[in-house]
Amino acid sequence: MRPSSALPALILLTSTMLAGCTVGPNYVRPQLSLTPSYTTPTAIAPTDPAWWSRFGDPVLDRVVARVLSQNLDMSAAAARVAQARAAAGLAHAEMLPTLDIGGSAESDHQSLQTPFGAAANQLGFPRNYNLYQTGAQASWEIDLFGGLARRRQAARAELGGSVADAAAVRLSVVAEAVDAYLQLRGLQARLAVAEDQNKVSTSLVGLISQRVDRGLSAPRDLNRALGDQEGVAATIPGLRAAIDGEMNRLDVLMGQQAGTSRAQLAAAQAIPLAPDPTGSTVPAELMRRRPDIVAAEHRLIAANARIGSAMAEAYPKLSLTGLLGAATVGGASLLSSGAMQASGMAGLRWRLFDFGKIDAEIAGARGQDAEALAVYRGSLLRATAEVETALAELAETRQEVDRRQQQVLVLTQARDQVRAAYQGGAVALLDVLDADRALLDASDRLAQARAGSARASVAAVRALGGGYVEGA
Repeated sequence: MRPSSALPALILLTSTMLAGCTVGPNYVRPQLSLTPSYTTPTAIAPTDPAWWSRFGDPVLDRVVARVLSQNLDMSAAAARVAQARAAAGLAHAEMLPTLDIGGSAESDHQSLQTPFGAAANQLGFPRNYNLYQTGAQASWEIDLFGGLARRRQAARAELGGSVADAAAVRLSVVAEAVDAYLQLRGLQARLAVAEDQNKVSTSLVGLISQRVDRGLSAPRDLNRALGDQEGVAATIPGLRAAIDGEMNRLDVLMGQQAGTSRAQLAAAQAIPLAPDPTGSTVPAELMRRRPDIVAAEHRLIAANARIGSAMAEAYPKLSLTGLLGAATVGGASLLSSGAMQASGMAGLRWRLFDFGKIDAEIAGARGQDAEALAVYRGSLLRATAEVETALAELAETRQEVDRRQQQVLVLTQARDQVRAAYQGGAVALLDVLDADRALLDASDRLAQARAGSARASVAAVRALGGGYVEGA
């Protein structure tokens, strides 16, 4: 091998060997002691990505399908993933050689009043000529100490974080849509209770009016019944306004103008029963099943990699540059052997004295790593608290629903008994009004408890990760 060709090969071999010297700490997942199971003994179903279908409500399924296809927050999250993917591609490309190809054509006329023109004229060289050039230039920064590799590692971790963020947005948006739907059905159930009670109150007012006309009841009884009727009627506008608000909220989540789906959602339906949430009973699984925690860990990985990137600035940087091309004053001879030209260069750059800038950059990177670690640990702890709270609320609301159902049953019987006794003159009107008021309150609270139980199931699903599994 000729010496001229051995030198580039030696440089390439040396740089390849040195490229394995990657400075900076390698990432190790932090250890956080967690209990083997959750405190609340609530049944948890196997992981189901389409968890909302467990409510068994076709209208809800259609709402979620539209949310998944049209929600603008999810579209924005997808755009952020595309940006992170482009940044990761750029970081990878920085580790590869760059090849530039160019060409030029130049026409010159030298002045006799310039040193070059006067010398050319004295030596008999032409003052007018055309210069043609073409060639390719390659440059490559050799990643001797892994600074570029660490930057690529950080960019890929940021990409993973963006993907997990998009999954978190998806879970949040779907959970919000299901929650809004359940609130809508709960409000509609409460409206139905109020309207039924208003009819009962109207009927009672009519009965008392007849008794007043016959002299069997005092006018004050009629006024009291009218006051109660107006009180029941006064709750109806607020419920209707809240129903409109939830339908508007669902329209926005579905990526459409408020009021678009009012015709499809206005018809009241029963509140869906709260299914068992899907997920894992092992708290440690949250590190893989909660997209926000996965995103926080990817941010930690990126911060860890940036420490190495900052440390690599303290070491030499080697770059190689090569040029192969042709130049001639005659266009026809551009590709001839005599027109060929080549050059090569190896450059070394080393920040030896920078008055502590590198040390400050490393310290800053370590500070960012410490911050990301705290955020990651905090995210995991908050997630366990959210799961425990959601599971406890689900268990308690289910018991409340059972109790409220029994309460409505016995109060309905009591109201009917008091109404019959009043017609027979055995009890006063106040007893009837109290019975009606108690039944109305219990029925309203039952509707709220049913909706609350269903919403607690959604909160538990959301806290458990909503069927998300890292890498799946």
